[in-house]
Amino acid sequence: NGGPLSDIHFDYNAATIQPQDNSVLKSNADWLTAHANTHVQIEGHCDDRGSEEYNIALGARRAQAAKDYLTTLGISGDRMSTISYGKELPLCTEETEDCWAQNRRDHFAVSQ
Repeated sequence: NGGPLSDIHFDYNAATIQPQDNSVLKSNADWLTAHANTHVQIEGHCDDRGSEEYNIALGARRAQAAKDYLTTLGISGDRMSTISYGKELPLCTEETEDCWAQNRRDHFAVSQ
């Protein structure tokens, strides 16, 4: 995904961390712990179904879910920010379930 941290993905209409992403978030937390001078912006993304307003809110809940989870793993909240892009920045633009699944994600952008 172009960075040291891996994306996590969500079920349709959901902002719940999925069990298979626990290890991804643990790896992300380990990297953040080892790189204590970095900050991360957690970007919530959605597929293109639903209204823009709905998807902005859903993306915000997805980003917050990851932030909350990383906090429980010991990452300080002041090192993390959240933003929702809703459906504005899709990775994939085909109208297929595979494509939609790729777009329902949190992306972790690292900065100094």
